[in-house]
Order: sequence, then structure tokens, then C-alpha cells
Amino acid sequence: MATRSAKYFVTHKGKQGSAPTPVEVETLGTGRYAVTLNGQRHEVDSLVLPHSAVSMLIDGHSSAVEFEQVGDELAVQLKGQTTRFDVADERKLRLRAAAVGLGTEARHVMLAPMPGKVIKVFVKLGDEVTEGQGLVVVEAMKMENELKSPKAGKVTELLAVEGKAVENGARLLVVE
Repeated sequence: MATRSAKYFVTHKGKQGSAPTPVEVETLGTGRYAVTLNGQRHEVDSLVLPHSAVSMLIDGHSSAVEFEQVGDELAVQLKGQTTRFDVADERKLRLRAAAVGLGTEARHVMLAPMPGKVIKVFVKLGDEVTEGQGLVVVEAMKMENELKSPKAGKVTELLAVEGKAVENGARLLVVE
């Protein structure tokens, strides 16, 4: 089998001001990969298990990892702790940079990242919000996920209701 290589840019969603980190993934064979992160190459052997879980052997250390992907966001659960990452290839990163150049006047529709339950709404219709301000908390897979405003603006639509179940991709609110 010929090896294939792809380059991604990964941003830790929980760290304010986190810059995209380049990650190179090379396919070595069925379930085998070489992952280069921060200049270090790691050998990964993986076996997909039921329920989106993967048994991984990384540099000789075994871990059970669960993944859930929603759009460009990847939720990774390891040892009972969930961490969210934004994952983009070079093309998508360039498109995003071009979109930023179009201005921050565009509206942003906030969608539920996964099925769950709205447990807290921090804003009201018409509220002015700042970039990074918490807007809504959605509980999913026994984890609370605070969704933050990607830009400063005004809440022009508010569909999120505390206590209401939401589907993956459900429209929660709009910031303009």
C-alpha cells in the first residue's frame, strides 16, 4: 500500500487565543499512521471499536479514545475528559482567512455542536455581546459545553430555551 500524507491545522477550542498547530498525518497501512506534531513523529496503530471509540497504540502506549466530529470541530474523549479541537486543512484555512477579510459585519448562526439539552442561556434577544462571551451551555454526553460568541455584535435571533432538547446542528441563536 502506498503511503498518503495530509496536513491539517488544529486549534484547541478550550484555550483562549490558541493558534492553529500544523499536524501531518501519513497513512502507513490499515489502521497505522505516522503523526508529526510540533516536530515530533509519533507512530499510531488504531483499531475502531463500537460507539465511535478507537483503541490506539501511540508510541507503545495504549489508550481508548472516543471521537465525535461535527463540521470542522472534533470532540476527543480520553480518560473521561473531553477536549474540543477545530480541524482544518490548508484550503479551508485559506478560505477562512479570506472570509475574515470580508468584515465582521456578517451574521453568525450558532448551531448545536451535537444532540443534547440546553441547560443555560446567558443572553436575551437584543443583547450586545463581545467576542468570546459565553452565550449558551449545551449538555451532551454528560459534558457541559459552553458556546461562545465568535464575534462582537447583537443577538438578533434567540431560539435556545433552557431545558429544551436540541438535535445536532439545531439553530440556537444569531449574532449580527
